[in-house]
Amino acid sequence: MLMTKLTNSDIEHDADLAKLPLKKDEAEKYKTQLTQVLNYIEELKQVDTEGVEPTSQTTGLTDVAREDEVKPLESLNEQQALNGSDNVYNSCFIAERLIRK
Repeated sequence: MLMTKLTNSDIEHDADLAKLPLKKDEAEKYKTQLTQVLNYIEELKQVDTEGVEPTSQTTGLTDVAREDEVKPLESLNEQQALNGSDNVYNSCFIAERLIRK
């Protein structure tokens, strides 16, 4: 098995590229964790997958969907929907802007 050799400067460089703040003592911790991940990936590369069909899911389940149906007796009309709000204009709710510049 190949052993990946990462340095603290590798970790600091990656954190900088990802725009992640990194404390000095975290580099060693993440170096150990990332090394373990990379070594495991190297192990997986050793697995013989010759003749194995690529797959994106393995359960055989398919999406279950139904046609949308309007059920008037279970839906609110416009007046009922707007009834609980004092902040209404042109049949729409008035709300504060959520996205700030």
